[in-house]
Amino acid sequence: MAPRLLFYVQHLLGVGHFRRAMALVRACEEAGIEVTVASGGRPVEGIAPAGRLVQLPPAESADSRFSTIIDERGQPIDDAWRASRREALLGLFDACRPDLLLIEQFPFGRRAFRFELLPLLEAAQARHPRPVTVCSLRDVLVMKSDPRRQEEMIVLARTYFDRVLVHGDPAVIPLEASFPAASALADRLAYTGFVVDSAAQSTIAGTDTPMSDEILVSAGGGAVGRPLIEAALAARPLTRWRDKPWRIVTGPGMAERDLDALRLSLPAGVQLDRVRADLPALFARCHLSISQAGYNTVMELLSVRARALVVPFAEASETEQTLRARRLAAMKLIHLVEGEALAPASFAAAIDRAAAASRPVMTLRFDGGAQSARMLRALAGPHAPGLATDGKASGGRRV
Repeated sequence: MAPRLLFYVQHLLGVGHFRRAMALVRACEEAGIEVTVASGGRPVEGIAPAGRLVQLPPAESADSRFSTIIDERGQPIDDAWRASRREALLGLFDACRPDLLLIEQFPFGRRAFRFELLPLLEAAQARHPRPVTVCSLRDVLVMKSDPRRQEEMIVLARTYFDRVLVHGDPAVIPLEASFPAASALADRLAYTGFVVDSAAQSTIAGTDTPMSDEILVSAGGGAVGRPLIEAALAARPLTRWRDKPWRIVTGPGMAERDLDALRLSLPAGVQLDRVRADLPALFARCHLSISQAGYNTVMELLSVRARALVVPFAEASETEQTLRARRLAAMKLIHLVEGEALAPASFAAAIDRAAAASRPVMTLRFDGGAQSARMLRALAGPHAPGLATDGKASGGRRV
């Protein structure tokens, strides 16, 4: 009988969390795991769903500072909304009776959703037999300066979670680089390697279009991508590539007013798409990719050895993309632009340098989805490693 997995994922601003979740779901299904996904963000255009996708009442961030969580009507969530969504999530857990409970990011993020996640974790602890509970974590966290927050994360992880799967490589970026207290979870941490969607790899492998001289500017999910796109368009006339074809892919989350503004000001020789299902194949064929430095975009670029110039999203307290980009730039795998270098002349010079460079030599592995699925499949067995004799997560205290 196939093990049953319930996978909770909540995207708030971009779509990277959902995209990586779908990659993991596809890998789990290929490994013979039956997956139900509890998705708490808005439905996403342009990403093929996987597993049995159950849409919870959707929530998202009102802005790039994550100052307010809003519901599907654009209103701040209230206690009635929280109670309704908590009931929906717990009802789904009861209906699924999973062997594995996989929660994306929490307790290392998604603190605003403690109202439903802590009851879910308590329900999992009380269930007999208890599902193995696992955290799915990207390679880099947003840095938390308050030691009390780090301690809280450690306590929650040790109390409720049997494993923390880090979708990265410690030789490239160890978790300690963004979470200094990671050693307190050494007995639970497992690195899976980098996750690249098998569907994306199939798209790349299925194309027979030769390499192009196109400059590709993409903005991930698109919610915060307009400044990057406008900076690239301002730099374009100053580059040696101004007469070559340029393509803009805004992403599905770009606001309609921003999309309309770009369309009205689009210069000749530049094509604009909102969504491209074959974006990984475009990465593989383009002469140069210009993008932000989100996990999924960077891993897809590296997996096809694309020339890549990245501009990390670094508003407010966001540190994740900058740390990743600096580490990979130091390894000569990508080119990096930050801060004042986005002025047109400086950005144009960076574009020219990146476009003239050789494609990177790649030694990284991108089978993190399959490795995650193998780990989860093993944990679902009758003798899950690392579990206490009573079947509960060992160590920690209640909070």
